[in-house]
Amino acid sequence: MKIVLLCDVPKVGKKYDVKEVTRGYARNFLLPRKLAQIATERIIRQTTTEQENAEARRKIREDLLLKNIKGFESIVITVQEKANKQGHLFAGIHKEEIIPLIKEQTHLDIDAEHIFLEKPIKELGEHLVNVGVGDKRATFKIIVEEKKED
Repeated sequence: MKIVLLCDVPKVGKKYDVKEVTRGYARNFLLPRKLAQIATERIIRQTTTEQENAEARRKIREDLLLKNIKGFESIVITVQEKANKQGHLFAGIHKEEIIPLIKEQTHLDIDAEHIFLEKPIKELGEHLVNVGVGDKRATFKIIVEEKKED
């Protein structure tokens, strides 16, 4: 059975891929979970258009980031998180949590793939985070402070 994937499915394919799968797998797993649709000409055209639009939006975001990359050097983001007495955070700060903070301060919508963070931030203090597109890189500062309990 020919299907169009609506999201990434491990060992099957990526979003918008047109794949041939067994009828049982499609009917019993992919279709009920809304991971895929049966591939008709209309659906294939529609997903091709959606894929092109998504790629264009991603390219625009990358171009905006590239134009504004030098502005990141002056950014200082302050975050308040719960921590223990030794200064270790109860929950690490991941790059997915940094994205809305960047958007709030710079009004730029960037993808997680453009933020380079080796591991989640798990301690109070100042931390440097790299952001970049291609070979252009910039570093900004995140200050993690202890959240005061009321």
